Amino acid sequence: MHIPSCETGQLQLLPFSLALEESLRPSPDYDITRWLYVPNFYSEYRYILGTRGEKPLICIGINPSTAAPDRLDNTLKSVERVALHNGFDSFIMFNVYAQRATNPDDMELTYNPALHRENMQAFDYALSLDRSGAPAVWAAWGTIIEKRSYLPDCVRDMIRIGSARNASWYSAGKRSKKGHPHHPLYLSRNSPLEPFDVEEYLDHLE
Repeated sequence: MHIPSCETGQLQLLPFSLALEESLRPSPDYDITRWLYVPNFYSEYRYILGTRGEKPLICIGINPSTAAPDRLDNTLKSVERVALHNGFDSFIMFNVYAQRATNPDDMELTYNPALHRENMQAFDYALSLDRSGAPAVWAAWGTIIEKRSYLPDCVRDMIRIGSARNASWYSAGKRSKKGHPHHPLYLSRNSPLEPFDVEEYLDHLE
């Protein structure tokens, strides 16, 4: 379990650019030729966790939990299986908001602009890793997006950044009555990706 120790505004955040630089250095904890982990240590926030490849599937959850390289939780194990089934050679787990919390109800009530800004830089970097120039983004946050009012606006910033990178959005599994994309945890390993109109979805969110 991870319960936030404080509001992220009380933390001295490591900017994404510096955290990325640190993550590219050899680590005693994991193989950096296989894993991308930013920051490269366990903290109150996480920008990116994934495997390295030329054609990654970028999966978008709401906020990170306790997973780390070689210690994937069941959600990320499912993400990796679905990515491989759909022809991707790697996956990147990204989140709408970077604060780490096992229970989304423990997320801070108001968002931290500094954390969001660094997280969006991380998203742009994740998109740049696709060598084809057309990154695939898998919306996979489920109904958890309703937990905080700032989350849809964070996604809107992601749409803007994705458009500049020629990103395509997808979902997998049955969507909820409100149109929320399915969470990865209980998906079959052979679940296909389907085109997802994320802008239309956001326009109809209450």
